[in-house]
Amino acid sequence: MSSSSTQTRSLPTLHEFFAPGGILSQSPLPYEYRPGQLEMAKAVERALAERRHLIVEAGTGTGKTLAYLLPALRTGQRVIVSTGTKALQDQLYFRDVPFLETLLGDLHVCYMKGRANYLCRRKLFALRDQPVLSGLEEIDEYRQIAEWEQTTETGDRAELAALPETSPLWSKLDARADNCLGSTCPDYRRCFITEMRRRALESDIVIVNHHLFFADLALKREAAGAPDAGILPDAAAVIFDEAHELEEVASSYFGLSVSNLRFEEMARDMDVLLRGKEGTANIPGATQQLRERARMFFAGLPVESEGRHPFTNREEFLEVQGDLYLNLRSSLKMLETEMGRLTEIDEAQGLGKRLARLKSELEFLMESNAHNMVYWIERRVYGARSADGLNTDLVQRSAQRGGGPRAQTRAVHLQATPIDVSELLHELVFEPIPTVVLTSATLTVQGGFEHLRRRLGLGDTGQGARELVVPSHFRYGEQALLYLPPEMPDPRDAEFVEAAARCIRRVLEITRGRAFCLFTSYGQMRTLYERLLPELDFPILLHGTAPRKALLEEFRATPNAVLFGTSSFWQGVDVQGEALSCVIIDRLPFAVPSDPVVQARMKAIEEAGGRPFFDYQVPEAVLTLKQGFGRLIRSLEDRGVLVLLDPRIRTQRYGQAFLQSLPPYRMTTTITDVEAFFEKADAKQAQ
Repeated sequence: MSSSSTQTRSLPTLHEFFAPGGILSQSPLPYEYRPGQLEMAKAVERALAERRHLIVEAGTGTGKTLAYLLPALRTGQRVIVSTGTKALQDQLYFRDVPFLETLLGDLHVCYMKGRANYLCRRKLFALRDQPVLSGLEEIDEYRQIAEWEQTTETGDRAELAALPETSPLWSKLDARADNCLGSTCPDYRRCFITEMRRRALESDIVIVNHHLFFADLALKREAAGAPDAGILPDAAAVIFDEAHELEEVASSYFGLSVSNLRFEEMARDMDVLLRGKEGTANIPGATQQLRERARMFFAGLPVESEGRHPFTNREEFLEVQGDLYLNLRSSLKMLETEMGRLTEIDEAQGLGKRLARLKSELEFLMESNAHNMVYWIERRVYGARSADGLNTDLVQRSAQRGGGPRAQTRAVHLQATPIDVSELLHELVFEPIPTVVLTSATLTVQGGFEHLRRRLGLGDTGQGARELVVPSHFRYGEQALLYLPPEMPDPRDAEFVEAAARCIRRVLEITRGRAFCLFTSYGQMRTLYERLLPELDFPILLHGTAPRKALLEEFRATPNAVLFGTSSFWQGVDVQGEALSCVIIDRLPFAVPSDPVVQARMKAIEEAGGRPFFDYQVPEAVLTLKQGFGRLIRSLEDRGVLVLLDPRIRTQRYGQAFLQSLPPYRMTTTITDVEAFFEKADAKQAQ
């Protein structure tokens, strides 16, 4: 990839900007010279100049975003910055870039999300001409969107604060590529996607997230160089922030997934977009047949319980239930043929492509035997509690209208996931892109990058990618205390819950709440929540009872609150100050060995002569634990206690891998040290 930039004016050198007395020190924000920040900035600039890859673990508080943004701007070429979460994407664009502009003047930076975040004007106008809205609530939402369309410059649904996240109407109006007419669309010049692409081509920095980056990469790979494929422009370099998430995100986009919901959407879109068009009299009957056959197929898949399950018996399923699959494929083929016949209808071409893709993916999932794929089935319930018990009110395709309670939507996903994405990443990312920078606060295991290199296809040290570990700017030895309670039973023992409840209660009494209690499973979280709720005098918030953002806002606003949370609270959460003074983790966060993807990866490592537990499970758990503990110390003023209830970190040989990978916390096994820590903190606060 290569590009040219529109920026011609000179920018300050790294020393002029970061050094004591430099431009950064003159900003209105509190300034403290950070040698690690300047060291990282120099490493990024060198990598960009030499067209080399770079891996940087930059501890929390390093100021890594500025350390890569300024070198990227100084290249005079376009650089893509990809973040692990939309929260960090927002922080970069709405906080860090404006801050830089106060010091450097106007910058050419743009912000890109996936197409589903943007309005399609053609769909909006088509729905106005042929209304198929469901109930008063959807009619009101359409009116809001139609009024907003006349004033918005971006078409980004984030501007519609009053539009529910679960609005079924938005999926009928968004700009996903499935029905895009491209340059033949009558609204092409006014299209929000066209405008977003134009801004990107004029920008020096393009800020995206990992999901968009890999969705775009997968689309371009599938389209094999078609000119309209994807939305991201070429770039001289890509910087992946929160790079510890790359393997999982890449796996999801290099894999395949079909679901009963996707078939329902396909049939619905055909009904809506072709209603009343000439020559489409057969379509309603055909789409109804597609719906019925899809329901029978997904209901017949050999998994009845919620959760993720291996689908290793596909041949046996086809022998017994093959007619369900063949009938569904036949319906897709028939509709695809119908779309090919409707040459005078613009929408038919896009619908035909969607049908062909859906049929191709279904055939792959049912008939292929790709050696690097694991095939599995997941059953979920949206609008109620999912298999892990959390409220996953995300997809409400069958939501009841008119203000009543929303219906449950049962989803069945048939999936294929790459067991190993290292070769794909090497081929599609690290070979064609001159410079790739990987950075995060959690990339090393026992001080080294070997695990990351192996999983992402970067080869051994010396094969192109430089390495750098930048210690955190925080004084962990003074700011944090790691408490490992003695005499805790093994988490797999029946006595663990009672012992954990006693320890959590005692610690929370000392900290006066102000804590995150993080769990590796919903079941454990719920059990301890119900066990402790009658015994604690602090406000307790439970993951799953409200959206994560709302729970975090309530936690920050509620004195002495305690939040019980699982996976999504382990990372990407930033609560500074006294409100969060303690993080308690129930057990070492090993991946569930029965998960089909984990199972397949462990088997592949074993067959290659490796040790699955030590080569995969332990390093992955180390990185997750570092993320969880990383919630506590978020600024130089933060102080607090970390608690791990799992005794295996002290009693098992592999525990050393965890202890050697954590920041240099002061460690204790004595509860009186925890009391003394908070007495000292309270005394300092009172001064």
